[in-house]
Amino acid sequence: MPVLCRPAVAVPEHTITQEETLDLARTLHAGHEQLPLVLRLIGNTGVAQRHLVQPIERTLAHPGFEARNATYETEAKARVPAVVAEALAHAGLDARDIDLIVYVSCTGFMMPSLTAWMINNLGFRSDTRQLPIAQLGCAAGGAAINRAHDFCAAYPGANALIVACEFCSLCYQPTDLTVGNLLSNGLFGDAVAAAVVRGSGGTGVLLEHNGSHLVPDSEEWIAYQVRETGFHFLLDKRVPGTMEQLAPALVDLADRHGRDAGRQDFYIIHAGGPRILDDLGKHLDVVPGMFRFSRATLTEYGNIASAVVLDALRRLFDEGGAAPGATGLIAGFGPGITAEISLGRWTGTPPDPSDATPLPTTLTTTAAVAP
Repeated sequence: MPVLCRPAVAVPEHTITQEETLDLARTLHAGHEQLPLVLRLIGNTGVAQRHLVQPIERTLAHPGFEARNATYETEAKARVPAVVAEALAHAGLDARDIDLIVYVSCTGFMMPSLTAWMINNLGFRSDTRQLPIAQLGCAAGGAAINRAHDFCAAYPGANALIVACEFCSLCYQPTDLTVGNLLSNGLFGDAVAAAVVRGSGGTGVLLEHNGSHLVPDSEEWIAYQVRETGFHFLLDKRVPGTMEQLAPALVDLADRHGRDAGRQDFYIIHAGGPRILDDLGKHLDVVPGMFRFSRATLTEYGNIASAVVLDALRRLFDEGGAAPGATGLIAGFGPGITAEISLGRWTGTPPDPSDATPLPTTLTTTAAVAP
């Protein structure tokens, strides 16, 4: 059965703390009638620091959609190769062993997808299948795992590579002054992540079952408006309460496969915000510590969109993995409102953390930016 191996994660070198974010909000939006609410919401995110693909001065400037998208392409090509190479090394494979590349991103646009550039420049075979996913937002990390699982199950022995590239800071819109948008300015961060799903062998999460759930009539709760200035993020006030509708879908999938969603040994959950994790824990009757990997991602990196689940999984590996046979649940949430859910169990013998030198929590890369 397919095995999701250890991810590689890199964050950009530019950082902004929560206090710096709050100071900027006070300065830029001093006259905003709902500024106290915005400051309180940002303060409650639990995000201590975020990483940005450009210095804050350039992030706040808006040179136009064309220039921003050019920066997205330049940065993606500069930062993805090292992360891909590390993910392949973790899986004990090289580029020519990969049969499918699933590339997920909602913060820039390229056609052909970056998958074509990767095949031409990073040593992948010319018959490698390409599956770019651009419109599932934060749920795309879970969807990428599930589509890689489906592919490897359909083609036994095949291997898939997942790449998530999210530069959320390139979607900053200085003229959008809604509370939801101002909150997002203090929540989202930038990151690149990759992981291999091996068709056989490897250490990690043995993928057994997956499913998807759409909350009816919730299309407008998380959305993009595409305007002259680029992607404008829309966030409805009902979003923080979505676990009431989504938690039953997790329970149902687990029930159908003889599992108890509230009694898993590990959880890899998309950290859209602290309330998402708090509410899901209550609905599943799970103690807060079980979501520690997702909370750590939120605290140290912010909401890094589709890359969250891969970074949370990386933190499980950093902790030494799980006991062989331990069961787990992976879930990504995003626009739709959509949940992408996976059930699996740990396979392989985890290394003794006292004998190993774990990868650094932050893998920083440097890249040139488009003018």
